[in-house]
Formats: sequence, structure tokens, C-alpha cells
Amino acid sequence: MPGPESLSSSDPTSIGDYSVEGRLGKGGQGVVYLGRDRDGEEVAIKVLNDQWAENDELRARFEKEVRAAQKVASFCTAAIHEACLDVDPPFVVSEYVDGPSLQAAVAKSGPRRGASLQRLAVNTATALVAIHKAGIVHRDFKPGNVLLGPDGPRVIDFGIARVDDGTATLTNSIVGTPSYMAPEQIEGRGITDKVDVFAWGCVMAFASTGNAPFGADSVPAVVHRVVSAPPSLDGVPEELLPVVQACLDKDPSRRPAAKELLMRLLGHDPADGASTEEVVREGERAAETGVIAPPQGPAAPSGPQTPMPSGPGRPVTGPQPPYPPNSGPQTPPPVGPPTPPPMGHPQGPTPMGPQTPPPNMGHPGQMGMGPPPPPNMGPGPGGPGGPMGPQAMGPNTTMGGPNTTMGPGTYPGGMPQQPPAQEDPVLSQGWVIPAVLVTIVILVLILVLVALSG
Repeated sequence: MPGPESLSSSDPTSIGDYSVEGRLGKGGQGVVYLGRDRDGEEVAIKVLNDQWAENDELRARFEKEVRAAQKVASFCTAAIHEACLDVDPPFVVSEYVDGPSLQAAVAKSGPRRGASLQRLAVNTATALVAIHKAGIVHRDFKPGNVLLGPDGPRVIDFGIARVDDGTATLTNSIVGTPSYMAPEQIEGRGITDKVDVFAWGCVMAFASTGNAPFGADSVPAVVHRVVSAPPSLDGVPEELLPVVQACLDKDPSRRPAAKELLMRLLGHDPADGASTEEVVREGERAAETGVIAPPQGPAAPSGPQTPMPSGPGRPVTGPQPPYPPNSGPQTPPPVGPPTPPPMGHPQGPTPMGPQTPPPNMGHPGQMGMGPPPPPNMGPGPGGPGGPMGPQAMGPNTTMGGPNTTMGPGTYPGGMPQQPPAQEDPVLSQGWVIPAVLVTIVILVLILVLVALSG
């Protein structure tokens, strides 16, 4: 807060039990003075002007607002120490925050960054949760009403706040600062605590860029942009941008409530069943310790993901078997003389693995006994609607033209492609020829014996 101005001849030198040392500012309701209590502690004293002090309705309204403001948790706000509303003139004593406003700090030092911006976001959101919990709508949340005290940011000035009871009084008129007002606030309709959430988004945009998101030139131009133009958010950090965008939605029903806003800033799912008190306490702890989780954006998948089954428009991931298992017509085993049992396998057992088709269980073409089956025989790689990519076509597939070369087992133009000649695996066994010779010798001996017996 800027230093106090000197007192004028019309200013009091004491108010109640407090000495007055200077002026801190003047508003629509009255003057705010810098004072000291009997212990020498600095305080801010707000004194109502004649218009408010002499109007019974306004005075009663102000008293109601002050009583509600006294219920607001003091963390992140300027606590009210005393309210003397039955004296003339009425005055309220609150905590004095010795620090510049956010407006002045950005003008002097530039936009906030990093941890400083995160703490500002969490502190002010925590303050709004506490204010709304007390049934108050601030309605003038702006950089000038955020003071950067030595122990952290504080939200001040409930002078134009109203208790959320639907009562229509002078304080329900359009009040606020146009650059930080919500569309429904400008149009004078449906004022709820969502106007403070919209203002919070504007304040965070200003804090991180140095500019109000809807400009700060003429009032008509600013009002037009707030109601019908998108905000300018260039320069808002990526981790904060989704939260600010949600708060600046022109439809208040789509904006988060202050509690949901704070939970996102603390890295929680807004759907969690945390109470308002728990959220406020965590916001206080996070602001005090400086340990703040990054703002939560849209839900993202976590952990390893299982590929979806292949089909229309779905990619196939991972190694694929050369053919769909057991697809296509099955060939019965050949009829003929039984094969003698093997006398030992010189090559060892056939290796089996998850990608190796079982021997003699698939199409004959897989065993070198005929053309390979077409890949379009069922679901899976190369099946109906399946992917046409390197995993479905073979690593050397080249598409295009009448001389298209395709991977093994495919059928360009609907005609089967003959596979290269393969050696018969039965004849490649070392015991086959001796077994055949022994069989022939036995058959010859049988024939000789039959001839002799005849």
C-alpha cells in the first residue's frame, strides 16, 4: 500500500481509541486513514462519509456487510479488528497491510513469474473461497485491491461488496472497474459469486502479462470487448492458461466456482469430495510453505496404455503374426502308408514362440505345401478394414502402379502370387531314405516268400 498522505485541516487527529497519522485513500463510502492503536500497532480506519452515515438504509446495509466480512477467514484478506457502527460517524478498523498493490508492483517491476505468480494465484483464490463462504460477493476484485504484504498477498476493500441475499439496494447498481468486470455484471443481470471468478482470471492475466485481457482504454471499448470479444492472453504461462481461460468464459454457468478453482490450482480433481474448510486450509498451507502443485488441466491418461483392438481407423502397434492363426480352409492329413516313428531328431525340437504358427495346424501354404493364404481372411492385420501399413503389408511393400510389388502372401489384382520353391521338410530328415530302403527290402522278402509258398 502506498505511504499515507498528510492530513488536511478537516481530517480528525483521532478516531475512537485510535490516533490518526495520515490518509490512505478515499472511496465512494468514505475515507481510509492510517492509524495506531494503544499498543502502537498500525491499523487502517475506514470512516463513512455523510451520505452513508445519514442514510438509514445505506447505514444498515453497510453494517450488514461488515458483520458478514468479520466472518471471513483472515488469511489472505485484511482482517477486521473492530466495527463501531453505532457512533457518529461509523467506522471500521482493519489490519494494515504494509506493501504495494499488485497494480503498482507490476507497473514498477513488471509481470510476476514462476513461484511468485503461483503464490499470488493460490493466495487470492483462497481469499475468494473464504469470502464466498461468508456469503459475500466482492464485486471489485482488481489489481488495486490486492496488496503484496510482507507475509503474502492480501485481498482488501469490501466497501462495495454485497451480502448474497438477493436484496435490491443502491449497492446492487453497476459498480466495479470495467476492465475486471464480468459480462453479466456490466449488463446488470444475475450477479453471483462467479463475477469474482471472472475478475480473478482478469487479474491473473494482468499479473502475468502486465496488461488487462480486455484492454484499459476507453470505457465503451473495454465494455464491448468484455461482452463480445475474446480475451487477449498472450504471455500467460502455459500451466496457468487453461485455468484462466475457464474463468473468463462469458457464460457464468461454465466458469468454475472459487472452490473448484482453488482445487485445480492445488493439483486436485475438482470432483473430489473435499469440504470448503479443507480446501481453504490447504490453500493457506500451500501459500505459507510455497509448495504448490502445478494447476490441473484436462484429465490425461497415466501409466502404460493398452493398445485398442485393430479395426477401422485404429493403428496396429507391436509385432504382428504373419497370418491370422488358424484362418482359412484346413487341409486334412494325407492318406497313405503310415510313417515309421522317428528314430531321433538330428535337428533338435522345433522352436516355438508367441509369433510362430503351430506346425501342421495352419494353411498348407505355411508349410511349403501350397500357396500361402490371403491375409484378408478375418479381423486383424490386413483383415477387412484393417490397417494398410508396414505392419500389415510387410517391410518391403511398395504401393502404386501396375507393377506394384507387394509383401509375401498378398494378392495384387486378386491373383495369387506363387511363392518361391521350398525344400520338402520331410525329405530333409536324415532317417527317411534308410527307412524307405528297409521297407522296400521287407516288401521284396514278403513277395519272395509268397511266391515260394505258392
